[in-house]
Amino acid sequence: MDPLSIAMITDFFHPNVGGVENHIFMLSANLLRKGHKVIVITHSHDPDRVGIRWMLPSLKVYYLPYPTIASSATLPNYFTFLPYFRTIILREHITLIHAHASLSPLGQEGILHAHLMGVRTVFTDHSLFGFEDAASILTNKLLEAALKNVDAVICVSHIGRENTVLRGQLFEKTDEDPSTVAVSGNVFVIPNALVADQFKPSQIPDVSQPSSKPLCVTIVVISRLAYRKGIDLLVAAAPRICSAFPNVKFVIGGTGPKLNELLQMREKHLLQDRIELLGPVRHSDVRDVLVRGSIFLNTSLTESFGIAILEAACAGLYVVSTRVGGVPEILPEDMISFANPEEDDVFRAMSEAITIVSQGKHDPWNAHKRVKGFYDWFQVAERTEKVYESVIKSDQRDLWTRIRRTMELGPFAGLIYVVILIVNCVFFLILEWSIPREDLHFVWMHWNRDYFIELSQKEARKTSFI
Repeated sequence: MDPLSIAMITDFFHPNVGGVENHIFMLSANLLRKGHKVIVITHSHDPDRVGIRWMLPSLKVYYLPYPTIASSATLPNYFTFLPYFRTIILREHITLIHAHASLSPLGQEGILHAHLMGVRTVFTDHSLFGFEDAASILTNKLLEAALKNVDAVICVSHIGRENTVLRGQLFEKTDEDPSTVAVSGNVFVIPNALVADQFKPSQIPDVSQPSSKPLCVTIVVISRLAYRKGIDLLVAAAPRICSAFPNVKFVIGGTGPKLNELLQMREKHLLQDRIELLGPVRHSDVRDVLVRGSIFLNTSLTESFGIAILEAACAGLYVVSTRVGGVPEILPEDMISFANPEEDDVFRAMSEAITIVSQGKHDPWNAHKRVKGFYDWFQVAERTEKVYESVIKSDQRDLWTRIRRTMELGPFAGLIYVVILIVNCVFFLILEWSIPREDLHFVWMHWNRDYFIELSQKEARKTSFI
């Protein structure tokens, strides 16, 4: 396909570290290598990081001066973002907006504003959310409003697709029977990936003695220490595992609100020499922590994909995980043991995994080779390109169609969002009059595909970037 000018918009980006941040950076880097123009629009993380910065390979990042309120997210405002958004989109000649994460107000506002300038929109959902508590109800209504006029939606797992379709009410009436509805055809599944060469096992296993029992079995846990990650299960199961298997040790990396409970558990059961707490772990150090162990434990209560599981399997660890969300879609059954999110079942699955590893039935390098063949960022970029191509070729909705679809939110929420939509259009016209397009300083338009492919392959010149 012809090169596109793409803007990734999200509240979650570097220098913060996480699955969404890494996904956006790796997808952007591979789209750059395929010859597209990609920029990132996010908010500032500290007073010194405001304005334009560059990241290798030739990724331009706009850090807007917005403060965060919670979990690296900004306050939803809908209108104050429009002057920045309009200027950046026009200066950079952007033709497609790709927003990320349900909890990103910048992403949702980007989808709202994009149609004013004829820019097509794609949204990627990275997480699973519930339907019962007040926070989920409000979040789901905001997501539904944002997705009413989006051109395409991408999810990282099939279970994530089902969750997003239900939360965003992405249904449409069938031609055969107008009284029935089906899932909208613009919802796609494209999984996460990883750079396999960055997660190689530490050493080649001794295949001449496959049944030799190791002196120590180390269980690695790298996770945000929060309730959603099932840390309560870990607190309950870890002492039982240490008591039943004297040759087992734990290495736990991460930080969060449940850290104190882990510390109290370790003190209560006198496991200071059996449970090592590392605190926060930089992404560049994750592999070094993983290769210290032979089993990776994930106790999440909800998980859309679980990139940490994929990284652990690629590093040669045998994986034990709760059977939740999209986790069963990640690995073959012979590379992972599942447990229900209950203490007794986690203990059972861990006992099986310790036996498998102790008897030498798990080959780390074979696991690495298999994962390397399953997931690749270049393939993810190619599949995302196909979504972009379908969006560019599809018909664009006019203002009346957007108003009609927005009213489907209901008599109360629909009316509120229609008012927001109309006020947004009026504000855009005022900006068009007060800051004419001809007064803007446009960025160099001639995008040299071959030059930037060569530049990214050589990892650019470090002296050219801030």
